[in-house]
Amino acid sequence: MESVINSKNLVISMKASVEVCRFIRNKPIDTAKKILERVIEKKQAIPYKRYLRSIPHRKGNMATGRYPINTSKTILSLIKSAEANAMNKGMSQNLIISHISAHKGQTQSRYGRKMGKKAKRTHIKIILQEKK
Repeated sequence: MESVINSKNLVISMKASVEVCRFIRNKPIDTAKKILERVIEKKQAIPYKRYLRSIPHRKGNMATGRYPINTSKTILSLIKSAEANAMNKGMSQNLIISHISAHKGQTQSRYGRKMGKKAKRTHIKIILQEKK
């Protein structure tokens, strides 16, 4: 049994969300929530593997990394929502994030002086499954 959440046109960076999703994929839901809360507090950095141009090194066993706070807050709220949906369906507490992905959303034109720039939009899909 699985629980699925699709979120469209979130106002977060697509590149940061790809890295956050890659880092918390296939982890238990409690561990993923703790990781994202530590990122919001700037106590743990998200390692960047794909979009790493001009990103500095961080302490520990990782090379490059950042603290994507806005992205972490949004994904944390989505994970909590997916967990509530799974509990409503009657699934147990032992949930694992079996699939989480971020894709580019619709482009939105900005208003005023920033007319040439487009706003960032991201689609995120989360699938939770019970751990066996």
